[in-house]
Amino acid sequence: MKDYLVVGLGLAGLAFCEQLIRHGKTFVVYEDDSQQSSQVAGGLYNPVILKRFTPAWDAQRQIAGIPFYERLEEKLQKTFDYKVPVFRRFISVEEQNNWYDASDKPILEEFLAPEISKHQFDHVESHYGYGEVKQTGRVDTRTLLNAYRSYLQQNFDYSKRSVDYQSLIHTDTSVECEGTHYQQLVFCEGFGLKNNPFFNYLPLKGTKGELLTIKAPDLKLDNVIKSSVFIIPLGNDLYRIGATYKWKDKTNTPTQEAKEELLTKLRTFLRCDFEVVNHQAGVRPTVTDRRPLVGQHPELKRFYVLNGMGSRGVMIAPTMAKELYDYIENNSPLSEEVDIGRFKKKYFVNSFPFQGKGGTDQSVGNGTGE
Repeated sequence: MKDYLVVGLGLAGLAFCEQLIRHGKTFVVYEDDSQQSSQVAGGLYNPVILKRFTPAWDAQRQIAGIPFYERLEEKLQKTFDYKVPVFRRFISVEEQNNWYDASDKPILEEFLAPEISKHQFDHVESHYGYGEVKQTGRVDTRTLLNAYRSYLQQNFDYSKRSVDYQSLIHTDTSVECEGTHYQQLVFCEGFGLKNNPFFNYLPLKGTKGELLTIKAPDLKLDNVIKSSVFIIPLGNDLYRIGATYKWKDKTNTPTQEAKEELLTKLRTFLRCDFEVVNHQAGVRPTVTDRRPLVGQHPELKRFYVLNGMGSRGVMIAPTMAKELYDYIENNSPLSEEVDIGRFKKKYFVNSFPFQGKGGTDQSVGNGTGE
């Protein structure tokens, strides 16, 4: 008997594994590489929605969880957490005035510098200056996930495989998967949750995002510029450019259309030569109400979900993983905003009974998600 089976190793799965290790739990991780959003993410943590100068959801609590990555750096002996300032490029006097108004608000004063920065960045055109966002940074998610995967392979039970949903046997005392019994099963599958018959009733919509990596030897930026696109320094004259938001295409395949969109926006303010050296895509696990999906299956009481981090997984994953762990192990209540109980009616409207393995009457969603 193991304590947990964790399915998926993006940012959510990684953060939950850290909770299990911290508390001495035994566990197995299944991962099949079907989802790429954590691997290709820009990795920014930023407490402000810079389009409207409003605080991100639960910003104070999420930023308080960022030291999670510093502790991981010490454990893994890798560098992937970079304290990088973010400068919001203004395109009008109106935006400057909106920034002044926002920085005066108590909820934002700790995150927004009150004065307009007149700093001139070489090769970045700006006639109206910048607003500096505080408590920001970038996590190199690819380096982090690769290092963490190696750590699990060397020290714990990790398997490169998919879970066979039909083979799972849920009873009052355990979950059986391929002959091994677990106390609990936690699904951290990102957009792959749409194929999960136990949780596909949840309104996980998914938003495709595409990113470019450019090489620009003359740019010499050591901070993030946010305008119509982000410019994120990666070192060695490389910069991440992103991102697009597409709601119909649910593939991980980069498109020429998105590439042209990013380049067109970039060229409106970047004034130096550059070369595109990489183009990546992934589907973010976004939710209709823009809140994470955390909690227990309505009927199968040993099945849990940790998902729906959207485009802010770096910020949200550590706190949501802790909240789910405390809910399972300590009976601590989940926040109403994230508890999947908010969609319980949707489950029972769209479910049907079936005879589960082992002779136990169970039910799962019908797969429509509507």
